[in-house]
Amino acid sequence: MSSQSLTFLASLFLLQLIASCQAQLRVDYYRNTCPNVESIVRTAVEMKFQQTFVTAPATLRLFFHDCFVRGCDASVMLASRSSTAEKDNPINLSLAGDGFDTVIKAKAAVDNVPGCQNKVSCADILAMAARDVIALTGGPSYEVELGRLDGRISTKASVRHHLPHPEFKLAQLNQMFASHGLTLEDLIALSGAHTIGFSHCSQFSKRIYNFRSRNRIDPTLNPAYAKQLQQVCPKNVDPRFAIGMDLTTPRTFDNQYYKNLQEGKGLLSSDQSLFTHKRSRDLVNLFATNSTAFEKSFIIAMTKLGRIGIKTGKKGEIRRDCTMVN
Repeated sequence: MSSQSLTFLASLFLLQLIASCQAQLRVDYYRNTCPNVESIVRTAVEMKFQQTFVTAPATLRLFFHDCFVRGCDASVMLASRSSTAEKDNPINLSLAGDGFDTVIKAKAAVDNVPGCQNKVSCADILAMAARDVIALTGGPSYEVELGRLDGRISTKASVRHHLPHPEFKLAQLNQMFASHGLTLEDLIALSGAHTIGFSHCSQFSKRIYNFRSRNRIDPTLNPAYAKQLQQVCPKNVDPRFAIGMDLTTPRTFDNQYYKNLQEGKGLLSSDQSLFTHKRSRDLVNLFATNSTAFEKSFIIAMTKLGRIGIKTGKKGEIRRDCTMVN
């Protein structure tokens, strides 16, 4: 069998798998078991958001990191006494605690309602919370498909090669997203979540101090922006220090991220590559000038993201405690 045939069969299998996952999820999944679950979660998320803005980017990033490793099953929330869980992988150590706390508090609020106790999965609560923080920061709201179960497995090793790195080129990003059934448009739309994101200085320090080991600034960076980054991220900065990925409207979910890319103000190399590469530049330009087009594509991409590797039937459970298996 030719390599083209094998590629076609693999793609067909992936599409069938995605279609199967979609069929098992539905918007009104909790209609009979916990009919007010969305308003309960939304109220809990709003309370947490009022305490700290970090709730928004932290929860959204947590959802992405969960779905890209083992699927959307809240496995990223499982804790391990021996520090061998997903959350213990170095790339996940930067996940802000406010994201975890948001889901835990929303889960407690749901379980506190008579009839809802132990009826709603942590994975579904995370999916709803991600949608809610987008709306709370000015972004679009949309219906979330529900019906995921929580996974029982979480390993540090499983994170490897499953999450994008800040220095990835477009081809690497596209290949990783495609492995989950996501298109180039999905990749570019989901990257727009960086409009309320944050990053630690270590993730881009080479771009502003030692690009390609030559003691210079990355030429794709806007010079004024590079100097601004050097001021907020000096060479010996505390590694725990983080800055907004969109310094123009850091607390608003909008299309400013794409406008920044047009000006050479993408914080990470992986961000700026979306504009420097011809294959993706047209979509960046579209989203920069048409916020409606961006929001429409973002909703489609978030819905597809939420279908990745879901657990149903005997493959999962509804955890009583989001941080440990039953």
